Amino acid sequence: MSKPDDKQGKPAWRWAKRLLTLCFFILVPALLFMLVKNLDWQEVSQALRGFSPTILLAAVGVTALSYGVYSSFDLIGRAYTQHGLPTRQVLPLTFVCYAFTLNLSSWVGGVALRYRLYSRLGLKVSTITRVLSMSLITNWLGYILLAGVLFTFGLLKLPEGWAIGATGLRIIGLALLAVGIGYLLACQFSKRRSWTIRGHELNLPSLPMALLQAGLGALNWSLMALIIYLLLPEEAFYPTILGILMISSIAGVITHIPAGLGVIEAVFIAMLQHEMSKGSIVAALIGYRAIYFLLPLAVACVVYLVLEKRAKKLRQNAGQENTEEPRPA
Repeated sequence: MSKPDDKQGKPAWRWAKRLLTLCFFILVPALLFMLVKNLDWQEVSQALRGFSPTILLAAVGVTALSYGVYSSFDLIGRAYTQHGLPTRQVLPLTFVCYAFTLNLSSWVGGVALRYRLYSRLGLKVSTITRVLSMSLITNWLGYILLAGVLFTFGLLKLPEGWAIGATGLRIIGLALLAVGIGYLLACQFSKRRSWTIRGHELNLPSLPMALLQAGLGALNWSLMALIIYLLLPEEAFYPTILGILMISSIAGVITHIPAGLGVIEAVFIAMLQHEMSKGSIVAALIGYRAIYFLLPLAVACVVYLVLEKRAKKLRQNAGQENTEEPRPA
């Protein structure tokens, strides 16, 4: 009797999810319009021109470091799956996927492009799936633990009048910490180490590998927030900027808007407008998008063409080896 109920429940959940996404699509532009309708664009222009070369160079350097950290996620996947691709192939491939993910959605960069590039290098679908799973877990494990600490210890100051309040935020933080620590404990103490999900076998990593996932994931989120912090006025408080990035990222995931366009801006303006001018906030976010999103995407397009060319050459060489007739002894 449970199967018909399950079938009825799934469409209901899908419709609820679509309705929630539609609400965000409507609410985010409306909120953004309300927040920027009286914006002084001359102030934004002045703030953009006020960025010093030193600050911009530092932001570019932190961006390069962040992409390097994220690219190493797939090195954890390599250790996890024991596939034999060298680091010189893994790092640029992951860099390209990350740049496309940020700008064009995770389905394009994180999933479709990863499967395409890895399969051209000879990896099986099952192996690619496990590498992708480890990358996703690394990213969100770092998020969960970092956001859990920020929310639990009250490092993110909410504007007055927000419905969720400091207590509600601490409860969310404790729940996030419970999930993150639960994963780490499972990696150390769970007797069952393997699960099959949709035909793919997933195994729990060792505790040292899980701790490495947590550290690298949290480091990448911290570096992303640091770029925005560098571009904001001096009165900006780094833990607050990091916490707002945590919240805006979740909102971006829910709406499925590529690059979280408009979502990040709406959340940052709503939460920071009582501390600094809207013009300086918008200018910082424009700089952030240009440096962290668009600049790496331009580089990634070139790297992608190089990777495709190399993969084609590898396939041609492999084909020639297969068609060569054995020489007589």
